[in-house]
Amino acid sequence: MRDRTPSVRTLQEAPTMAEPITVTQDTFRSTVIDADRPVLVDFWASWCRPCLQMEPVLEEIAQTYDGRATVAKVNVDEERVLASMFQVMSIPALMVFSGGKKVAELHGRQSREDLIDRLDALA
Repeated sequence: MRDRTPSVRTLQEAPTMAEPITVTQDTFRSTVIDADRPVLVDFWASWCRPCLQMEPVLEEIAQTYDGRATVAKVNVDEERVLASMFQVMSIPALMVFSGGKKVAELHGRQSREDLIDRLDALA
């Protein structure tokens, strides 16, 4: 029988490619508000088909903007306080933060180009 224990990567084995990072109520301030670069925050849920369709776009943007902007994800089912705090009524809800303030808000599935335009204006 095969061992199904998930592998754990050490810091040396971690991929160097930038990926969207999961943000919680505990890490939101340090990751988003106190960030020294723009942050694109995706409020999503695992049952939301448009949210899942956005995943490859957000992964690509995280890689493209590595070092210039951060892509963060907030699971609204797990982080209801954050979703409520930012009045997320429908998902996906994408918010861009810069200098600790929300500077843009987009609802529904967005094109790669729209997101890039928003980030290029800030990054």
